[in-house]
Amino acid sequence: MTVNIEQFKTLMRVDFADDDAIINGYLSAAENYIKDAIGTDGNFYAQPAVVDRYETAVYAYAGTLYTYRISMTEVKAVTMDATVNSIVGQLRGKYAEWEEAHESD
Repeated sequence: MTVNIEQFKTLMRVDFADDDAIINGYLSAAENYIKDAIGTDGNFYAQPAVVDRYETAVYAYAGTLYTYRISMTEVKAVTMDATVNSIVGQLRGKYAEWEEAHESD
């Protein structure tokens, strides 16, 4: 798991350092959100079959937080993006399988 600010800034086309503190906060919040939604065992997220989806979900969620950082609006807000929800659903299934396989460990 190598979620990092430089990769995020490349993905979001951010070429300045002014927002680095807030971006780091969003990346941390996104990692916690994804792990809380799926499961917290760090060994699960290090698996080759999981790491890319995990990182994609973290970057997608952090990107949503960064893009829509002001949530005050007069119109109904849309829930978090479908990309994150889709990946979280996939990883929940993989986590359940992984947890079952490692129950006796």
